[in-house]
Amino acid sequence: MPRSFVPFALTVCGIEELPGHSEVGVSHVLSILDPEHPGLEVFGGYGEHERLELRFHDIIEDLPGQSPPQRDHVEEILALGRDLMAEPEACRHLLVHCHMGISRSTAALTMILAQARPDLPAAEAMAAIVGIRAKAWPNLRMIEFADEALGRGGELVAAVRARHRDYGLHNPGMVAYMRENNRSREVEGL
Repeated sequence: MPRSFVPFALTVCGIEELPGHSEVGVSHVLSILDPEHPGLEVFGGYGEHERLELRFHDIIEDLPGQSPPQRDHVEEILALGRDLMAEPEACRHLLVHCHMGISRSTAALTMILAQARPDLPAAEAMAAIVGIRAKAWPNLRMIEFADEALGRGGELVAAVRARHRDYGLHNPGMVAYMRENNRSREVEGL
């Protein structure tokens, strides 16, 4: 990380990467899964840890038959971040995953860092996440709720929009994918 945001280790990944993190001493897991995804058995090999599982689709608009992230999901993520800050340092390593480790998980970590360090610009929290996960594309809806909950006055949203813009300029395939999947607000102006 470019700066020390939190006094605990952070890992972000996708489902297929989870087995590779079973031996690193994870103390807390945030699992973000699609509502219809089967439960994961991989965590049996992780040893003792606390796990919060949230289920919603990786979308930013209300769509028929889909469950978008809601404010209460963001509140649960922020509560997890607050709880982690209160834990003894020796037993803290947060692993956050979603299906691919790109959107929902990076949004969750971005808001946790922004909450932990309100004294630092949101752009620094976003840069720290990119340092952890180069393919980060935080879910805008989650970030909008977090920005409001944290009283960031649009700063967190602006940092994530800048990330989308920067990443999209170098990865036109991602821009096309977002447009095709009802996430055009994330690629406005590209």
